[in-house]
Amino acid sequence: MVAIIKTGHSINRILNYNENKVQQGAAECIGAGNYPVDIEKMAFPMKLNRFIKQADLNENVKRNSVHISLNFDVTEKGTPKEKLMEIADTYMAKIGFKEQPYLVYQHHDAGHPHIHIISLKVRDDGSRIDMQNIGRNQSEKARKEIEITYGLVPAEKHKREKELVAKPVDANKVEYGRTETKRAITNLLDKVLQNYKYTSLPEFNAVLQQYNVVADRGNENSRIFQNRGLVYRILDEGGNKIGVPIKASDFYSKPTLKFLEERFIPNEKARTPYKSRIKNAIDIALLDNKKMSIQELAKIVELSGINIVFRQNAEGLLYGITYVDHQTQCVFNGSALGKSYSAKAIQERCGLYEVENQKTTVSKIKKSEEPKPGVNPKEVSDSSIDNGSKANGAVESTNVVEKIVTAVTQTENDSSYLPNQLKGKRKKKRRKGQSNNQ
Repeated sequence: MVAIIKTGHSINRILNYNENKVQQGAAECIGAGNYPVDIEKMAFPMKLNRFIKQADLNENVKRNSVHISLNFDVTEKGTPKEKLMEIADTYMAKIGFKEQPYLVYQHHDAGHPHIHIISLKVRDDGSRIDMQNIGRNQSEKARKEIEITYGLVPAEKHKREKELVAKPVDANKVEYGRTETKRAITNLLDKVLQNYKYTSLPEFNAVLQQYNVVADRGNENSRIFQNRGLVYRILDEGGNKIGVPIKASDFYSKPTLKFLEERFIPNEKARTPYKSRIKNAIDIALLDNKKMSIQELAKIVELSGINIVFRQNAEGLLYGITYVDHQTQCVFNGSALGKSYSAKAIQERCGLYEVENQKTTVSKIKKSEEPKPGVNPKEVSDSSIDNGSKANGAVESTNVVEKIVTAVTQTENDSSYLPNQLKGKRKKKRRKGQSNNQ
């Protein structure tokens, strides 16, 4: 058994994640600890309110939610729910959470059996549970005792948890000038062609590019593209094509475009059962992170043996994402997993897409506000504020504030400007013929 413990800021988000799995038929809530009624009688609001009420006893605990997964060996599939619930109860007691409210969910969307446990770090008296080193100390001890008590396959059978993480195919990156090009590419193709399940040329290339190789059709106007040809090329560290291209037909395995396309249909069917693994890895990584970079997301998911390959245009704009799962050896374009896993959706879920849009809009507005030769800066400032009012909410307020600040500073720097306090009193002009005695 392998136990993984994570903490987070939002118990609501973690509960929603598991309840959504239940709605999709991919999980079921099999039990609860320290709840007033049986799980069958509890609706979602009751589950959530029990957590929120206790979490509110100590608002200083920011990361108040606890999300635990207990993962069992594949040979233990079919373990009765009653036994899984006993294991969950025993584990929670041994790590010091016996009196805490918790819910237990059995998930059915992975190759190995596992359960998820949701709980809190805040006790019923408002005190905080110290979880520093809990994984290395209390959890590790509990795991070993539970394995013996319930006759589970020991985690030591897999040596270490890190060794369970799948690694890419056993092939070295191809380096131009260091290895004989054709031989190096041949060795890589031998590993990738038959083992990985890809359904398009970009997906096939997502694997090859990790080893500095690409299958290239050329541009749409080229002779090789129009004749449905294919060449293999080496890439430098910057992703640029270097060296002499080698025709697909020159390799003994004949990995031509036609050969690859013949594999697309059977590969589509073979990879379908493994979609949920990648989706789960993404969902869990983003579960309690309000904002992160897509590079940070890629590093987290890589721990599960999944590489995220970003496709960008010449200007650096991200237009596509491909996921390479080295454990199941399946490759998926983001759109093949669903809209929530496309390039745009991933940026939105990371909390970055809206920010980038705002930056772009602000940048465009700023450029349009630059005074043109012969145009009064005051007029430009006034018109810019008018234009700013037409922008979206976030950009509008930013733009208006900038304009006001600009207007104020421009006035103060004007050499003809004097503050009221420094101005002399204006003398009234006397009308001709008027006397002081008037």
